[in-house]
Amino acid sequence: MRRNYRKKDLPVADIRRYLEPGPTVLVSSRWKEETNIMTMGWHTVMEFSPSMIGCMITAANYSFDMIRKSGECVINIPTYDMIDTIIGIGNSTGAEVDKFEEYGLTQVVAEKVQAPLIKECYANFECKVIDKQLLSRYNFFVLEVVKAHVAVAPKFPRTVHYRGDATFMVAGKNVSYPGKFKAQNL
Repeated sequence: MRRNYRKKDLPVADIRRYLEPGPTVLVSSRWKEETNIMTMGWHTVMEFSPSMIGCMITAANYSFDMIRKSGECVINIPTYDMIDTIIGIGNSTGAEVDKFEEYGLTQVVAEKVQAPLIKECYANFECKVIDKQLLSRYNFFVLEVVKAHVAVAPKFPRTVHYRGDATFMVAGKNVSYPGKFKAQNL
């Protein structure tokens, strides 16, 4: 049954809590001998093949220059059991804290990039920056996933999704409608 919603005005700066559908991720980076991890609540799939992801990282973030200079990073997908780690990483800066050590995370050598994978995460996507045209104006990175590692189980992990204002949604029930739509039209 369709519903008619009563609505109120919303400050446009707050719309992200309604649009951020993807899981909160931990982005690991390396520049020279230094590593870092940042929490990211917004990213978008830009293309399926080659697999491309777009994301905005503020220039004030410690990871920004590491990723810009190295031209690579790893997008790691944590699960709900890591919520305290996700929040802690997001509330600290790599300029002051070794986040791998502080949060008890294990660095794993990647196959195609120098940035480390996070062993405790459900999935790890090794990425290279492939387009810097939007970087100086919008701090927008265009990444290509060059190698992907995903746990064999569970098929649908309990990921967390940031809604703004210190609120997260936890992935829950999955519904499937085989034969109802064509995936390329999504």
